Amino acid sequence: MADNLEVMDWDDAYRGEGEFEGPPPWNIGEPQPELAALIKAGKVRSDVLDAGCGHAELSLALAADGYTVVGIELTPTAVAAATKAAQERDLPNATFVQDDITTFTGFDGRFNTIIDSTLFHSLPIEGRDGYQQAVFRAAAPGAAYYILVFAAGAFPAELDTKPNEVTEDELRAAVGKYWQIDEVRPAFIHANPIPMRDVAFPMPAHESDEQGRSKLPAFLLSAHKPS
Repeated sequence: MADNLEVMDWDDAYRGEGEFEGPPPWNIGEPQPELAALIKAGKVRSDVLDAGCGHAELSLALAADGYTVVGIELTPTAVAAATKAAQERDLPNATFVQDDITTFTGFDGRFNTIIDSTLFHSLPIEGRDGYQQAVFRAAAPGAAYYILVFAAGAFPAELDTKPNEVTEDELRAAVGKYWQIDEVRPAFIHANPIPMRDVAFPMPAHESDEQGRSKLPAFLLSAHKPS
């Protein structure tokens, strides 16, 4: 993929002032169904890192189920909202840190599970390697790592500002440099209707789920840190 796309100003997005008319549409008020299925299947172990937690629907759901979760997020608007929600729900086992996911430190070897719920495609392409190094450093031996990321074709090709969608080969190359990849399979990111400001190109036609949300093409990568 050519490294010429502008990435979004995510603090603007979480204030409803960015490309979208409101919060990012893939913030659906609950964990993404692909990740909820992993949790239900017992694939998640504490402590958990929610990498790029956003409004932290995933972190809060995990904490409510008894997991200890740390969410790391660059944007202060999202961190403040997540922290407030954890306090209101009496979830002291969910904590949130404002930091750059590509360079953060201070959690060496802590996390048994790292979950990337729609973060990977939000990073500049040149930030991917630093991100992999940072989360690998924070992972305990044997830790599981899951990435849910937009696949190429999820958004109109003509857009200048959009997530950095990936091919399977790009995803494997970036992650496999550090992690042992167990599986990469086609998946979906569920999103509310996507009205975008000042955009002349329509969204590609995607399936909808039973709640009327779009199912955008994605990959779900499963990997682990060797023991």
